[in-house]
Amino acid sequence: QVQLAESGGGLVQAGGSLRLSCVASGRTFSSYAMGWFRQAPGKEREFVAGITRSGGSTSYVDSVKDRFTIFRDNYKNTVYLQMNSLKPEDSAVYYCAAAHTFLGWSRMSFNYWGQGTQVTVSS
Repeated sequence: QVQLAESGGGLVQAGGSLRLSCVASGRTFSSYAMGWFRQAPGKEREFVAGITRSGGSTSYVDSVKDRFTIFRDNYKNTVYLQMNSLKPEDSAVYYCAAAHTFLGWSRMSFNYWGQGTQVTVSS
């Protein structure tokens, strides 16, 4: 199985930026579509952003469009989430996930998950 390790979370003021990184190992990174999900206390884990195997297509939840950017570097086996104009509502644990068989931008597609990294946005 592929192993995923997130980093880059932290505390930031509203309007600030963070860049999350996820390094994959164990399987061929380029074989997987990648996604970022987040989960706030008391809420379901939700899809945030996804990117296809080659990086040719991306998808975002409406609430982060025009603020977040997902991109990947297959030579470094890394996927990133650039988060700009952060809002307190973005506070959550962010999870990196990998999908070997793509079934759409939902949890159903994703086979492997990282441990998560905390993002806290203060008002």
